[in-house]
Amino acid sequence: METSDKLQSPPKLTWPVKLAYGAGDLGAGLTSNLLAFSFLIFLTNVAGLEPLTAGSVLLIGKIWDAVNDPAIGILSDRTRSRWGRRYPWIVLTAIPFGVTFYLNWIVPGLTSPIALYWYYVVISVVFQIFFTTTNLPYSILTAEMTEDYDERTELTSFRLSFSLFGAVSVLALGLIVSQMVADPQRQYQILGSLGGVISIAAIFWCVLGTFPYYKRQAAYRGRSLNYTGNEKSSSFLQQIKTVFSNRPFLFVVGIYMCSWLALQITATIIPFYVTFWMGADNYFLAALLVQGTAIFMMAICNLLAKRIGKKGLYFLGSGIWVIVQIALFFLQPGQLSFLYGLCIAASFGVATAYVVPWSILPDVIELDELNTGQRREGVFYAFMTLLQKMGLAIGIFLVSLALQTSGFVKAAAEQPESALLAIRFFMGPVPLVLVLCGMVLAYFYPITKASHTETLLKLAERRKQESP
Repeated sequence: METSDKLQSPPKLTWPVKLAYGAGDLGAGLTSNLLAFSFLIFLTNVAGLEPLTAGSVLLIGKIWDAVNDPAIGILSDRTRSRWGRRYPWIVLTAIPFGVTFYLNWIVPGLTSPIALYWYYVVISVVFQIFFTTTNLPYSILTAEMTEDYDERTELTSFRLSFSLFGAVSVLALGLIVSQMVADPQRQYQILGSLGGVISIAAIFWCVLGTFPYYKRQAAYRGRSLNYTGNEKSSSFLQQIKTVFSNRPFLFVVGIYMCSWLALQITATIIPFYVTFWMGADNYFLAALLVQGTAIFMMAICNLLAKRIGKKGLYFLGSGIWVIVQIALFFLQPGQLSFLYGLCIAASFGVATAYVVPWSILPDVIELDELNTGQRREGVFYAFMTLLQKMGLAIGIFLVSLALQTSGFVKAAAEQPESALLAIRFFMGPVPLVLVLCGMVLAYFYPITKASHTETLLKLAERRKQESP
């Protein structure tokens, strides 16, 4: 295996590198957020699908992702090139990622409801494939750019701040476009095209800004760009089995799934809650307040994590989030000022739900390397990316199922009491229970800063012994 001349001092993680790295997640945040907030209401009120039919569009794609995401993770682990294991995947699939995102937001003019349904299923599946091939290898870079416990939290904060910035940007664009363009179909076409172009540009900024640092980091560690720990290879099923035998990873999976599913259910129901229960004309403002404020909360999360630890941060943010969800259930129509205040308060919980699970994942990967001798970032990040997309799809499907069974009328300005109760229930109690489950799992999460430091020392000693 090709090796690099080892540098005497570690490369400096500069602001331009941090910004470029963070920019890589702008497109993922933008596309995921527009899908989370608007895809269901677009499919029902613009494309004309029934709620349950519309909700199944993304869910079908996730059945494929259960194979696609781990497979891409393993393939990127095994990729060999002069640009390393991850960058070829990111560069070659960035443009298809942006183009297929745009295709989700057009109404193709098909007269058959079945044909229209399968158009969205196929486009959704293809888009999710390119989402994985671009964003999974990018996400793995967190574990490869630094081994420092606090630097990883910082990089995660930059990454997720850009993710939230992308999420907020598309909501702000939605607010502007909806006021300037009267035709809803045209509104979503414009948002889809802007989202695709911005995503592609941000991904190439990330590549150009981080690759030189990535090469220097590999040289400092005395590794090639294709470093894998050792050269032993195991089958797909063996790697899956090993991943799920990692007890701390199971806690990370549970924490992330609870938090992310709570977030996605809330995001999906907000347009219906704001429009049909609260009586507001535009749902983009409420969504914008939640995630816009969360960007600033990221910096606070980074500081608090150093003082009270990642677990303490998660408890604090989730506790505030629980209070907000209770209040939203009891909020009455027309109390818009209270609604917007609760949206701002919820942003801190949203920020911790983003930061904490992703910042503790690299620590789990190091423990796996200590136990197995292999670097399997791709497999671990594949499952986290799969959970992210599953959370979005399940959230949309559950909301669509609730709307369908409660008598929601897609073309009506006023909804029956049963539909309004279902909307409130998914705005309050359902996310609340999920957040509480995440807090229980976080309480029992076993890796601490001290135990992670011990893991790194043992790894450093092993690498020293293995080096020629």
